[in-house]
Amino acid sequence: MTFLYLNSCGIGNGPSSELSEKLMEVFLGELVSSKQKVDIIGCVNSGVFLTTREGPSLESLRKLEQKGAQVVSCGTCLKHFNLEKDIKIGMIGTMDKTVNILFDADKVIKPC
Repeated sequence: MTFLYLNSCGIGNGPSSELSEKLMEVFLGELVSSKQKVDIIGCVNSGVFLTTREGPSLESLRKLEQKGAQVVSCGTCLKHFNLEKDIKIGMIGTMDKTVNILFDADKVIKPC
């Protein structure tokens, strides 16, 4: 099983959040276009914005879901950001399941 762990709505730690979010959009778009298979996509921390805001990243997640990926957003994170009612894709998960998935996965991918 391949687990894509998205703990941010962007990639990188530079001074521009706009650039880091653009990098995530490009990454997810390339992943959709590739032949790589992702089984589970876990969104935690600000990564939950990817499943609650319309835009290119959400569209890519929808396409990955159509290709068979399960999309899961952290319930604690959704609650923290008051986004529980805004989820647009996938299901709400728990940290105990995230821990189990991390240890059961054959491959964990986390874009930095």
